[in-house]
Amino acid sequence: QVQLVESGGGLVQAGGSLRLSCAASGRTISSYCMGWFRQAPGKEREFVAAMSWSAGTSYYADAVKGRFTISRDNAKNMVYLQMNSLKPEDTAVYYCAASGELVATRTVYYDYWGQGTQVTVSS
Repeated sequence: QVQLVESGGGLVQAGGSLRLSCAASGRTISSYCMGWFRQAPGKEREFVAAMSWSAGTSYYADAVKGRFTISRDNAKNMVYLQMNSLKPEDTAVYYCAASGELVATRTVYYDYWGQGTQVTVSS
């Protein structure tokens, strides 16, 4: 079992930046693909970014490409999402997740989920 706890969310003006953190416990994340997803009110949970267990491969949703950066520190059991140039449409609850796949962009492939952290971007 892997427990995931997100932090770093908050209220920010458009154009601003936030850094989300995801602390893992229970098991090392070094063998998991780690991903970030988000869910806005009334919408389905959507893929944001993912990084393979070796940190050699990362993927991003088109909507965040060039603005968001996923990173991980396996030694600290931490995953991060640096979000720059934030837009009001980035407003959502952001979730950290772990997958046993090499890399995955669909929620169905993720086995463990955090409780989420709210990000609100004002215009």
